Amino acid sequence: MNPRLSLILLAAVVAGSFASCAKSKPPVDPTATVTITEKVSKMKALPGFFPLYWDDQTGKLWVEISRFDTDFLYVSSLPAGLGSNDIGLDRGQLGRERVVRFTRSGPRVLLVQLNLGFRAEQGTAMEKRAVADSFAQSVIGGFDVVAEEDGRVLVDASAFFLRDAHDVIGALKSSKQGSYSLDAQRCAFHLPMTKNFPQNTEIEVVQTFTGNEPGAWVKDIAPDPTALTVRLRHSFVQLPGSGYTPRAYDPRAGFFPTSYADYATPMGEPISKKFITRHRLEKKDPTAERSEAVKPIIYYLDPATPEPVRSALLDGARWWAAAFEAAGFINAYSVEMLPEDADPMDVRYNVIQWVHRATRGWSYGAGVTDPRTGEIIKGHVSLGSLRVRHDYLIAEGLLAPYETGQPVSPEMEKMALARLRQLSAHEVGHTIGLSHNFISSTADRSSVMDYPHPVVDLRADGTLSLGNAYGTAIGEWDKVSVDYGYRQFPPDTDEARALSQIIGAARGRGLIFLTDQDARPAGSSHPQVHLWDNGLNAVDEFQRLLGVRAAALARFGENVIKPGRPLATIEETLVPIYLLHRYQLEAAAKTIAGTTYTYALRGDGQRPIAPVAPGEQRRALNAMLGALSPATLQLPESLLDIIPPRPDGFPRHRELFANHTAENFDALAPAEAAAGITCSVLFDAGRAARLVEQHARNADQPGLAELLARTLDATWRQPAGADYPGEVQRTVNAVVLARLFALAADPAATAQVKAIAMAELAALRDWLAASAPQVAAPAQQAHYAYGARLIDQFFDDPKEFAPPRVPPPPPGPPIGCDF
Repeated sequence: MNPRLSLILLAAVVAGSFASCAKSKPPVDPTATVTITEKVSKMKALPGFFPLYWDDQTGKLWVEISRFDTDFLYVSSLPAGLGSNDIGLDRGQLGRERVVRFTRSGPRVLLVQLNLGFRAEQGTAMEKRAVADSFAQSVIGGFDVVAEEDGRVLVDASAFFLRDAHDVIGALKSSKQGSYSLDAQRCAFHLPMTKNFPQNTEIEVVQTFTGNEPGAWVKDIAPDPTALTVRLRHSFVQLPGSGYTPRAYDPRAGFFPTSYADYATPMGEPISKKFITRHRLEKKDPTAERSEAVKPIIYYLDPATPEPVRSALLDGARWWAAAFEAAGFINAYSVEMLPEDADPMDVRYNVIQWVHRATRGWSYGAGVTDPRTGEIIKGHVSLGSLRVRHDYLIAEGLLAPYETGQPVSPEMEKMALARLRQLSAHEVGHTIGLSHNFISSTADRSSVMDYPHPVVDLRADGTLSLGNAYGTAIGEWDKVSVDYGYRQFPPDTDEARALSQIIGAARGRGLIFLTDQDARPAGSSHPQVHLWDNGLNAVDEFQRLLGVRAAALARFGENVIKPGRPLATIEETLVPIYLLHRYQLEAAAKTIAGTTYTYALRGDGQRPIAPVAPGEQRRALNAMLGALSPATLQLPESLLDIIPPRPDGFPRHRELFANHTAENFDALAPAEAAAGITCSVLFDAGRAARLVEQHARNADQPGLAELLARTLDATWRQPAGADYPGEVQRTVNAVVLARLFALAADPAATAQVKAIAMAELAALRDWLAASAPQVAAPAQQAHYAYGARLIDQFFDDPKEFAPPRVPPPPPGPPIGCDF
């Protein structure tokens, strides 16, 4: 090696090309370069978008490049995954889109990812160059030219395709499943799915990742957890042609945004540009009120989906046809079965995949989008197959259908399939550009883009009905959002004004949009925006649902499992029924220190924000404290008498309650789980800060001190006997105290929140010290003494104090195996 030659990177963007990367030994003598025809004469040719050549002798894949300095789309994906929801590397998972181009300098070819987050769209050539030079681009691949002919070059891209492009190693590490590396000796090209088409090139490889200390989730799913094999797909895709017009993003409309900074924007205008993501859909007759589409949107369902699931998913996905009809299109949207010889990962197909995992998990609506404009190129839905089974389980617990000598009710299957229809429509909605609308449950199910909790009706005779469990079509908001995103206006229309009128007309009908940021945080404040809630008023529905829950538990017994099943498996069905109220409770909690608000724009006439009335906040608190009472949380003795320890072959798992009683069913663990859910939302640091603020601004509003004192009055300061209800109360008390310690020490809590929490702890300690001698029951004396001792330990050293651990409840979201 010549020591004078070192690796010198002369990376400079000039007219869209890069200078060469000189190496210590030039890989090719340009004067001796063979022709492509000569080099590939013994290889298998795969002509297409980027011609490929497979060398069976060396196991290498060669790429012919003639499109230099021409942008195209590069996407990675996983056609075959791990099968673990927790790790997240699912079959069909898409990677992010990248706009890339090949550039050449001498014997080197670089694959450059453009930085589209910063642009000068309407600027001069010099302005665009200044922006390009100001922000880094990324070279994601480098290749040596080994042959060329007529302006075309041939490169060995094997190493590029065989690398960990999907960051499987990072996903395993971040999920704490071990330190893995890519084993080159166990990687190869997967030729059956390496294909070429005129507008897209698809390369698939088998990759094996090895590690010596696999985590529990990997051990659950892999035949050999030290060697994890998946398949990786690389897609080179021609970008859409001209003619697509981006549509302005409006935060009130319910679409995902595509955004970037435009440095050619005039002074005084926002530099951030936002457009909605949507499919390209154009009328054959742009002047007609209703017209067929130039190119309809077609979705294809995975043929691996079994019946009756297949029919349910087709039905639900087809609901969207009504929205496109309402937006002025004729036969512009349809859903068909994917031909068995078609590739679901092929960018030409919008697909709905049926994905299997070892554990229940989320379903997804993803896709491939042109980052330049927001145009959706491919919709890609992944539906978790365990969803339907968990919904069926919930229905079994509600209906207790297995009565001796009685036919089994068909209502369980009807409810589970009804949920799948809604789920199919929901995830397809994401792939046509729509965000979640979590306020729609308060407007008569106005959107399938909400997360629906089954509506369970309580009959006069105490039995339950699931006939109205889920919606049967898209909602009125869904039609509004599709109208905003896809309506094609006649020429000379003021589009901005027409779009605003669509939103304004919907608001006049009580239809608005609020999404994840308003619903998901435990301490969020809008009382009508939540996941898996129902009803116009969260507190009313919470109280109604407690009645439904009580009726279900009253009938709950061995009739919730089929004959021949181990009685211990009653617990699997008990969990979702006992915690039936958990989501509506979280929704009701948002009434406390709650505010109603909208995504108001200046001049649109909406009221930006208003506090919830004091009386309604206190009513919500009363309802939540009632949910902590032993009367609500204790289980019927008739049920406790029939749940034995779990038999061999049926070990405990995470879908069950925590257990403190060795092999026996723990009769107090359900109360501990429910109390943990209630206290975690009551004592949320954000909610606590809002309570302090709202009471300071209006003394009529409840404050944090009132909430904490009333919670302690309803729990610790309530008498409790030596019986089962008394032990339930002491279990709840322990959870309340642990959560109060957590609030007082929470780094996210404000100084005043911590001060008030500590003041309430001090008051409770004094009360316990004064009350303990007056209590006759030894169990209660011990309980009071223990509580006082814990508080003293906390005050001695809050930073070092370790409060009693509250076990997490069984997994909640998603309801039934689940964006």
